[in-house]
Amino acid sequence: MKTSSLPVVVHLFLQTARLKKKRAVLTVASIAWGTVAVLLLLAFGQGFREQLLRNERGMGRNISIVWAGQTSKPFSGMPPGRRISFAETDARYARERMGDIATVIGEIEKGRVPLVYGRKTVNGGVVGVEPPYRVWRNQVPETEGRFIDAADERDGRRVIFLGDKVAAQVFGREAPLGKTMLVAGTPFLVIGVLRHRIQDNSYMRPDEHQTFIPLSTFQAMFGHQNLDNLVVGVEDATQMALAVDRLRHVLGRRHGFDPADDRALSVWNTVDDNQESEAIMLGIQMFLGVVGALTLIVGGVGVANIMYAVVKERTREIGVKMALGARPRWITGPFVLEASLYTFLGGAVGIMIALVLVTLIALIPLESSEVMGYLGHPRISVPIGIVTTFILGAIGLLAGYFPARRAASIDPAETLRYE
Repeated sequence: MKTSSLPVVVHLFLQTARLKKKRAVLTVASIAWGTVAVLLLLAFGQGFREQLLRNERGMGRNISIVWAGQTSKPFSGMPPGRRISFAETDARYARERMGDIATVIGEIEKGRVPLVYGRKTVNGGVVGVEPPYRVWRNQVPETEGRFIDAADERDGRRVIFLGDKVAAQVFGREAPLGKTMLVAGTPFLVIGVLRHRIQDNSYMRPDEHQTFIPLSTFQAMFGHQNLDNLVVGVEDATQMALAVDRLRHVLGRRHGFDPADDRALSVWNTVDDNQESEAIMLGIQMFLGVVGALTLIVGGVGVANIMYAVVKERTREIGVKMALGARPRWITGPFVLEASLYTFLGGAVGIMIALVLVTLIALIPLESSEVMGYLGHPRISVPIGIVTTFILGAIGLLAGYFPARRAASIDPAETLRYE
């Protein structure tokens, strides 16, 4: 369209729009409604995806849990069927030989230990861990508290870190930090409380129901025992398979089993689980995106139908204009402009409404209900906004182009006989 024709096109469009205000409002409202529905659908899908992955990583990120098993292959003259047990020094032994690719942490638990504060007694689990456990198992303390550190482990200090549910059971509404409680009759200083989080996965019991003390203190208090399991953590998730394979070789030499024996060590690779969940959620999000795109297309079809109805309604008027010398672009221009403007205006209104709704929903704390804790806060991402804008633009152009082409192809002589 030439620049010189633009004022004429705009004038014709505004003249028609003033006469059909009700139709314009309904068209804008329908596009806005469709846009709100699409954006909310995709925003909830994005929020649910992020929250699900966050919950799955509540137990830790890029970790594997390893248990000692039973050999199923002969090795160096020894028969199969031998039980493997982790010695208390196995974690340090493996860590010294795998420090370039992974961290190996020892862990041991004792269940139903009496936890006493004042007159309140609760039977809870006590876990002996090493300081790196905090990072790899996502043990984030509440404000002002801390987790077990290297000095606690080295000196065998009687300090304890509480899961948030255990802290509430033992101390009630009283602040536990800095208080002394009894663990199996032995006084322990509370140094921190776990910040509340949703943990979808666990291999003992959820961390909120556990208490944690230094591994050296645990072994001195309850007697030197074999480790229950090892926690293997890697910085790069792609290195997990290599780290587990290296661990099999390191412990295979130490305990005398074939590194290729899958039953000698039982491994739960959470990296694989997280990748599967991400793939599933990506598929769900793509499905929601397709549904949303189809919803917008349906809205575009509605706009196109309205524009075709407008062409039919104004057939005689168009014929008269063309008979008086109106150029084809003066006929097509207002239709394309009308469809595009209504589409973009409806899209803009819909985007603003969706943003307001998403912002208001985000004010609801995730801790307010179990549903919110799993659903998460909806989030409109930048790519979603860009894609939605492009789809709306394409819909507006297409919805106006085809009716406009039909309008421009009308024979003026035929229009005068049109009823």
